[in-house]
Amino acid sequence: MKIHEYQGKELLKKFGVVVPRGFFCNSVDDAVKAAESLGGKVWVVKAQIHAGGRGKGGGVKVAKSLDEVRQYAGQILGMQLVTHQTGPVGQKVRRLLIEEGADIKKEYYVAALTDRATQKVAMMASSEGGMDIEEVAHSTPEKILKVFIDPAIGLTDAQASELANGIGVPAASVGKAVEALKGLYKCYMETDASLAEINPMILEGNGNIKALDAKFNFDGNALYRHPEIVAYRDLDEEDADEVEASKFDLTYIALDGNIGCLVNGAGLAMATMDTIKLFGAEPANFLDVGGGATTEKVTEAFKIMLKNPKVKGILVNIFGGIMRCDTIANGVVAAARETHLSVPLVVRMKGTNDDLGKQILKDSGLPIITADSMAEAATKIVAAVK
Repeated sequence: MKIHEYQGKELLKKFGVVVPRGFFCNSVDDAVKAAESLGGKVWVVKAQIHAGGRGKGGGVKVAKSLDEVRQYAGQILGMQLVTHQTGPVGQKVRRLLIEEGADIKKEYYVAALTDRATQKVAMMASSEGGMDIEEVAHSTPEKILKVFIDPAIGLTDAQASELANGIGVPAASVGKAVEALKGLYKCYMETDASLAEINPMILEGNGNIKALDAKFNFDGNALYRHPEIVAYRDLDEEDADEVEASKFDLTYIALDGNIGCLVNGAGLAMATMDTIKLFGAEPANFLDVGGGATTEKVTEAFKIMLKNPKVKGILVNIFGGIMRCDTIANGVVAAARETHLSVPLVVRMKGTNDDLGKQILKDSGLPIITADSMAEAATKIVAAVK
């Protein structure tokens, strides 16, 4: 799950990280009122979408008068903002953040994420923060410093100082940078984030350290512990079919191919997609029905897959462990009838009650193609689609 910048800054502030004063807005008039409330002579009008690169895409503007605030807010609200993270279609801007201006002396990059190789939290920092951090990571990776934090101990003052000094924070501001880094780490851990990023973290002319941006991703499996974070969820920023799938506890991600996949288990789903690619085609989705699929869930899964006009065939690949193959077979038959399925359907199932499941498919009278192996299933669906 992702959240907006203004929401991320609310979280950071709770953990002692200094952020600019700002107001969330969803209208031009509110944007002007926000600027008036902030006072000063410079304001930043920032598009709020779940993607980076907003500045390069025209979604961040510096206004030096209230008239410019109104002008930029009108330009950005409703625009289809295209960045390197949105894809060519872009994302419609429905929300703005109006912030006070900042006296930026230097920009840094900092982030916390889990490093699976060391089974620790990696805290990364760079002296080259800002819009081109991806290029820095690609071309000059030596400019990105890392420390690895034992979760049982936490980020130590020594580690935080190592990062702050390593990225060139002036000696007079190292203490403030250490506080910001420790606040970021604590926020990351206590919210069950999978990524907590400040880009840029800035040094102001007065020596203060401030988070000028905030990006968070959260572990969806831990959200039940954080209703306050779930409340931040913005369904307008998510794929409509993925939102619909989540209502039925289905894990669905749309892809660019033409073969729909319905599988139980994330690992098997990945292997199924790889097998489709191996035999010369492309999967249209990742769809995991989990270990407790019902007829209703399977029917909804079919409906969601078939909303995609690119889907020219469906491959169902089931391993019956906890899930019984006859349950899936009944669901597949019911779904095929309810959706008036008109594209080829290949079903491969192995495990608990697979013989009974195959008999149910056979007795249905529907033109369902069966297979015994993944290779056979992939071969048959690719041929049927062609």
